[in-house]
Amino acid sequence: MTAAPDSASPIAQPPRIPLTRLPGFVSFLSGRGLSALANQMQAVAVGWQIYALTHKALSLGLVGLAQFLPLTLLVFVAGHAVDHFDRKVIAAGAQIISAIGAFVLMAGSIEHWLSPLAIYLIVALFGVARAFEMPASQTFLPSLVTAEDFPRAAAVSSSLFQAAVIIGPSAGGLMYGLGAPVVYAVCGLGFLLAALSTLTLRLTRNVRPRGPVTLGAVFGGIVFLRSQPAILGAISLDLFAVLLGGATAMLPLYATDILHAGPLALGLLRGAPAVGALAMSMWLARHPLGDRAGRTMFASVAVFGVATILFGLSHSILISVAMLAVLGAADVISVMIRGALVQLGTPDEMRGRVSAVNMLFIGSSNQLGEFESGTLASLIGPVEAVVFGGIGTLVVTGLWMWMFPDLRRLNRLDQITAPEIDARGRAIHPA
Repeated sequence: MTAAPDSASPIAQPPRIPLTRLPGFVSFLSGRGLSALANQMQAVAVGWQIYALTHKALSLGLVGLAQFLPLTLLVFVAGHAVDHFDRKVIAAGAQIISAIGAFVLMAGSIEHWLSPLAIYLIVALFGVARAFEMPASQTFLPSLVTAEDFPRAAAVSSSLFQAAVIIGPSAGGLMYGLGAPVVYAVCGLGFLLAALSTLTLRLTRNVRPRGPVTLGAVFGGIVFLRSQPAILGAISLDLFAVLLGGATAMLPLYATDILHAGPLALGLLRGAPAVGALAMSMWLARHPLGDRAGRTMFASVAVFGVATILFGLSHSILISVAMLAVLGAADVISVMIRGALVQLGTPDEMRGRVSAVNMLFIGSSNQLGEFESGTLASLIGPVEAVVFGGIGTLVVTGLWMWMFPDLRRLNRLDQITAPEIDARGRAIHPA
């Protein structure tokens, strides 16, 4: 991967997505949006239901742990499969598994046999599905649009995703008032429709050449990342920022015990980060990032940490929602820079395995962060746990600026290129 040197230059507007590729891009957006919508609605229902059963902050953290463990165990196998089999079939199959889990939760809620243990086991099934869906779906966009189109296409994709994230929690909170089975039934239908959209994709690069399954091949993503410090720094920075600064696991507790509100307020709190992220995504779709992308990423993570601290100290629903919106806006900048680095800076034959490592660092950090937040909150209190996490995010930002100078010096995203790799998967740098 190479980046343009630091130099002042006008921001070029990426060309429009060619009409010949538009149907595939629309299918991609439909599958991504429907899956995100179902996941967010389900998260509200599961969080509210498990807290209603136990009234313990630790139980909220255990939901995150139940999703994290399957991700950890299967991530490298999933990445290897994505690089050697039909990527869209893998993603659609995972979405169907998620639909089955949602319908089981629906049945258990109707028959009143759902216990905390049963919920944890079903949530673990969602973790298995995400272990395969995430690295597969992360490889789609570079196969659907050109490199010049990528920054704008990524912003459009992020905008639709955030719109789904906004609608999902609010809709989930409202429908939960009609009963948990209603939420889970809608989620199951959403996952099935997402699978149908995914199967209609026409990718320019799809089935990978199948070689022998060796440890070197399975863990090839790690080998590649070790030779690419800018990508490694970007995904590890997000890992620790979300692990320390993620306060979303505490939202049911905040809504109930601190803000003294109900399910609708919980939906608003869950949707607030997506409102900020949607606004920022729409801005970036019209005004792609220009120079000094690396420094912009560090600044956005620092803002994320400050917003987390202010949210933790707030006892006002308005201030809490505002800080979560700022947090979401800052986070989407970091996410888009990291996404460009991973997807454009990785050769296609390695993209599944590198995306799998990225998923382990980023996607699972959400669940592990929930476990960390829930555990710490049970020991020192929820407010103290959230504030401590925000401070930790600021400390990590400073350390990473010093440890990863290549990331700090990253300039323009639209000039990132993937390097050639050797037989072991290491990047071959030009002389």
